[in-house]
Amino acid sequence: MKPQYRRVLLKISGEALAGPRGFGIDAAVADTLAGEIKEVHGRCVQIGIVLGGGNIFRGLAGAAAGVDRTTGDTVGMLATIINSLLFKESLKRAGVPARVLSALQMDKALEFLTAQRAVASLQAGEVVIMAGGTGNPYFTTDTAAALRCAETNCDVLLKATKVDGIYDDDPATNPAAKKIDTLTHEEALARNIRVMDASAFSLCMDNGIPIVVFQMTHPGNLRRCIDGEPVGSTVRKGA
Repeated sequence: MKPQYRRVLLKISGEALAGPRGFGIDAAVADTLAGEIKEVHGRCVQIGIVLGGGNIFRGLAGAAAGVDRTTGDTVGMLATIINSLLFKESLKRAGVPARVLSALQMDKALEFLTAQRAVASLQAGEVVIMAGGTGNPYFTTDTAAALRCAETNCDVLLKATKVDGIYDDDPATNPAAKKIDTLTHEEALARNIRVMDASAFSLCMDNGIPIVVFQMTHPGNLRRCIDGEPVGSTVRKGA
């Protein structure tokens, strides 16, 4: 089957990298995710990645514990850089060429992220991991993913989660929660769907970017998303 998307932005949560331990990086999980990406990359799909940092530190959690919000968010951005550098090693072990670009300037460790540099690397066949969030506090990595998706002209934002799509309530706490297969950006905002923050939904809505929310840990799901198969939940532009 011919891939439906040629350039994608894949958002992976830090919690997904942590695996069952719930913190740090589970090497086996990271290598499995890298294998899923390798399969898609081998079909000439250009892949950008934004990783969360919640397996190491969350700015909001820090603020709740008394940490200054700007300081907490900066630590969170640094956490995404740690995840990105380590996940690049997983991709390298899988034989996937990858580059990490950072929204925070760290000249001795990373190249600075610009849209032009990211697009050039994607066109050269590299998987591009875009670290450091937006480079500013008060923005989530979901919003960073939406921003990077828009500025690199990706066809779709793929949001990899621990559940198999969008629900009308938290399925972890409400067994009666119902899955929503499709909805519009406007509906997601009106219904206060919390799988992504409002800023991310709004940015995707304004730029006509579809969002697919799916369970990354299910083998083959990433490929199915790329092929346009009905996986997870899809948020589309309204009529």
